[in-house]
Amino acid sequence: MARTVEGSTPDGGGAAPSAMIDPREAREARESGRRLPDFLIVGHEKCGTTALYKMLLGHPQIFMPAEKEPRFFIAERTTRSREGNTRKRPATLEQYLALFEDAGPDQRAGEASPQYLRYAEAPAAIAELNPEAKIIALLREPADFLRSYHGQALHNRIETEKDFQKAMELEPARRRGERFPPGCNRKSWLLYSDQVRYAEQLSHVYASFPREQVLVLIYEEYRRENEAIVREVMRFLEIDDSLPIETIDTPALKDVRLQRLHHLTTSMQEGRRNPATVGRGVRALDAAIPAAARERLGSSWRKLIYRPRAKPDAEFMAGLRRRFKPEVEAVSEYLDRDLVSLWGYDRLG
Repeated sequence: MARTVEGSTPDGGGAAPSAMIDPREAREARESGRRLPDFLIVGHEKCGTTALYKMLLGHPQIFMPAEKEPRFFIAERTTRSREGNTRKRPATLEQYLALFEDAGPDQRAGEASPQYLRYAEAPAAIAELNPEAKIIALLREPADFLRSYHGQALHNRIETEKDFQKAMELEPARRRGERFPPGCNRKSWLLYSDQVRYAEQLSHVYASFPREQVLVLIYEEYRRENEAIVREVMRFLEIDDSLPIETIDTPALKDVRLQRLHHLTTSMQEGRRNPATVGRGVRALDAAIPAAARERLGSSWRKLIYRPRAKPDAEFMAGLRRRFKPEVEAVSEYLDRDLVSLWGYDRLG
């Protein structure tokens, strides 16, 4: 039986009302018959959420917005992301619900915002809108997860420290409000150790939703038994799990070799989609490069900016695992699952 954390109850019902969503608006949305999300993939990033989103998107009984990550239920939401995605995100409940308007009556409507799991207030806000929603979370071995998460932060231009070990070593200074990249608007995302407090994160989910409405998947099992796990998700969502599944494996990120060129390239790409998001100089430079030249030089340009992922320092990774072993023991106890053995933490020296 899962234990409780910080006063939460795995059977739900312990959550305080959320300030993220107006209770009156939520009640009116439910009573009006507006289409609400039936399920949400809440995280974590770099744990297979994108592949799961794409595989579910292909099921005829599933409706999900064409663009992933509306991020509506987090306090730091903005109408326009500064991490490389220039589309508008929903800023009001009306805009959020509009994402699900095209869902058919025989479809389950859902969304995937893998940041939700990191925000204590998000589950209560989701439950305020739809207490019947089903929640899917994915967890990954902490050290491996953080290394991949750091790489994504570099690509998203949140992080500027290219060395993973050095980025981890910046945590004490960053907790004092120092050593953040200039203009960083996601400071909590760069406190890496906080991202793997899995038991605490899940406690907020279980405080708002009963156990039968929550499915926790383990990334390593999901990778190894991909089709079987996706069919488990289908049964959880109560849709036909006998249909053929086209498995999807998203490509691994490469290391950023030349960060300034990476920033310039992504800025020019953003400017083509939405000119208002970049400066005049970037637009002028992009306009000066013929499309044919971009196409011809694209592969060579990418090879200059990026390189295959370097192998992590084994001693440093082992040290991280020893550091995070109490977190793994806590989530193992909380879920009543032996993640200590599954993730190899019982074999640490």
